[in-house]
Amino acid sequence: MKQSALSIAAVLTAITAVPSLAQGRFDDVVKTEVIQGWDLPDGRRLAAIRLSLAPGWKTYWRAPGDAGIPPHFDWSRARNIGAVSLTWPTPDVHTQNGMRSIGYTDQVVIPMHITPSKPGKPMRLRTTLSMGVCSDVCIPHQVSINTLLDSPDLTPTPAIVAALADVPYSEAEAEVQAATCQLRPTEHGMQIEARVTLPHTGGTEVAVIEPGVPGVWVSEAKTSRTGNTVVAVSEMMHADGGAFAIDRSDVRITILGGSYAVDVRGCTAG
Repeated sequence: MKQSALSIAAVLTAITAVPSLAQGRFDDVVKTEVIQGWDLPDGRRLAAIRLSLAPGWKTYWRAPGDAGIPPHFDWSRARNIGAVSLTWPTPDVHTQNGMRSIGYTDQVVIPMHITPSKPGKPMRLRTTLSMGVCSDVCIPHQVSINTLLDSPDLTPTPAIVAALADVPYSEAEAEVQAATCQLRPTEHGMQIEARVTLPHTGGTEVAVIEPGVPGVWVSEAKTSRTGNTVVAVSEMMHADGGAFAIDRSDVRITILGGSYAVDVRGCTAG
């Protein structure tokens, strides 16, 4: 068990220390486009990033699973941007060589609600996206984006509207009746058992648990259903092996079903 924990920590370290750019024949795996979007009544801009993948390749969702590399945006060089909120469309579940990953094939449009620091002034969307891409091999990849958002428009962009319509259902939309989490200390961290009561989401259901704590690794959840309740159990440990605390209100549980997905924000002790 101790060796396993050390191996997990090594993987976490490798993920956070990815090379700056994938070279050679992998350079054209991903094509990136900024969709300018439109201005909202509250002063924010609703824009998006479109990632188009070469045939046979996939990239990862915000919680990529044991076999994936989590995407990371660096906004430190952006200009007149006070805050960026990403909205992730519903991902697919992939299994390769006995390992599960969660992400997208073909293309994905990621909407962004952008709040300017100075309303009414142009915004420079300058960011570096570090991501993982996978085919017969899985590699870290980096994309640089530098676009001026200076085309004021009030007309919704169809591609962004479609991406927003493809997000997981809210708790109210999915008729979630309850969401509880039990936490138990383990030798190297903590076990979390989440129970979500809701109608069946279709097919084989996969639950993903996000702890809401930076640097905490969460194992692939063992997911089952008993009647109207989905049960998901994961192990958690910190990347540096240290202690950590979980606030149940920050826990996020996504249930990926064959018909639709559900986004559950927070859980109670139950």
